Amino acid sequence: MTAGTKRIRRSKEQSQRHILDAAEALLVEGGPAAVNVRAVAAAAGITDAGINHHFGNRDQLLEALLRHGGRRLKKDLLAVISDWQPDTVPDDVSIEQLVDAVYDLYATTRYADLALALHQSGWRDADDGILAPVVDALHRLRCRHFKAADAPEPSRLNTQFAVGVLHQALALDPVFGTEFQRSAGTPKPSELAGDAKKAWWRTAFKALMLDPACAVTLPD
Repeated sequence: MTAGTKRIRRSKEQSQRHILDAAEALLVEGGPAAVNVRAVAAAAGITDAGINHHFGNRDQLLEALLRHGGRRLKKDLLAVISDWQPDTVPDDVSIEQLVDAVYDLYATTRYADLALALHQSGWRDADDGILAPVVDALHRLRCRHFKAADAPEPSRLNTQFAVGVLHQALALDPVFGTEFQRSAGTPKPSELAGDAKKAWWRTAFKALMLDPACAVTLPD
């Protein structure tokens, strides 16, 4: 803080959010390597000690930043499924909105790079089940839809696996997708617009969820 600069008083939560917002901007611009205590402090307009006070060290800051993205994803997903009332007609439910929420988070940030970097460094997140509410909502939807089609009820494990694979694919697509998809002769990134890719994911996941012919029987 420079001489003559008015000190901004923030609560603990506001200060942490301010720091995480500054760290996220650096993450988007330069990836995980760009997020260090000195750079975040400069971007947030506070001292290095201020960063350490709230987050301890760089590793803890990175972990908090990753969870920051996770909370945003969970909030967006819960907002989507909050409209899914128990009596909702299956065809009226927009599975596409779920795909959009996950796709947009990873397509516009570097959270996948951060998660991969932390994982490769040996860090493991003890928190599980961020997508559990989505699994619950989708499984109820699938059971109703399959019953209406006179098809065997899908196992819950089937739904869990499908949601997990979708999250994995959408998260890692910005990191590895182009290189792996080249093996199938897909267009170069400049020739395949983001909206076209998103539309493909929407269609594929909706078919996987609601088409009994796409269901794989897995034991519970």
